[in-house]
Amino acid sequence: MAMEKPRPNALTIPRFILHFSLCLPLSTIFASAQAFDYGDALSKSLLYFEAQRSGRLPYSQRVTWRHHSGLTDGLEQGVDLVGGYYDAGDHVKFGLPMAFTVTMLSWGVVEYAEEIAGAGELEHALEAIKWGTDYFIKAHTSPNVLWAEVGDGDTDHYCWQRPEDMTTSRQAYKIDENNPGSDLAGETAAAMAAAAIVFKKTNPHYAHLLLHHAQQLFEFGDKYRGTYDRSVGVVKSYYASVSGYMDELLWAALWLYKATDNEEYLKYAINKAHCFGGIGWSITEFSWDVKYAGLQIIAAK
Repeated sequence: MAMEKPRPNALTIPRFILHFSLCLPLSTIFASAQAFDYGDALSKSLLYFEAQRSGRLPYSQRVTWRHHSGLTDGLEQGVDLVGGYYDAGDHVKFGLPMAFTVTMLSWGVVEYAEEIAGAGELEHALEAIKWGTDYFIKAHTSPNVLWAEVGDGDTDHYCWQRPEDMTTSRQAYKIDENNPGSDLAGETAAAMAAAAIVFKKTNPHYAHLLLHHAQQLFEFGDKYRGTYDRSVGVVKSYYASVSGYMDELLWAALWLYKATDNEEYLKYAINKAHCFGGIGWSITEFSWDVKYAGLQIIAAK
């Protein structure tokens, strides 16, 4: 039997937790540390993504009660959209929250790779990111085309079944020049740019490929502006773009700047920061829809 990977001691306090706890009494800090095993929480968080995988599962799959599913996604539209992640407990693949999830996974590795590695979870984190970006590469079938959704929320939510036994619609929806979606294109560009930073040293060829797609998607989203929920109406009941697309374009520009050091991306963010919003007022939300808080943090750093 293979030995279990060592976990960090329950008393180990993550650096970002400690940073925000400096004003607390030491007794409170150590009581919290004893109450929570952050290594176990990290492990379970990453294991969740394996349970959400769509497509042909690898031999290394740890959630063994899951099997291949969604193997004909995109077939009716003549494209290969197999892979990616299901949303929540259903079988729809929603592009915007999926892309934001991959951006955040990548940001976590960019900031805390050493700590994640110390917990024995870095390889699983990289696998979780790549499972998403591999799908985005497939979904970006040409410079100005990105497949936004696979499945239909309405029919999917009327039943409860295993993804291996799906009987609901696998209709796929896209954004393009005539049906823009700057928010979706921008977030997917951000996800691929952030992931490119993650894979820059370990898989430079893959990182270069991700950057190529990220740059094309940013240009597409910026040139053909509009919210994706106007082009893909079926998403409005589930992931409507309430904040619009300007935050995602700024978000993508800053991640592309971090990934490329190209000053043009930084200039884009600076020049449009005021007219695109997010300056001079407090932000109370950071989510798949609203990116301004994350923008402010990256810009401040």
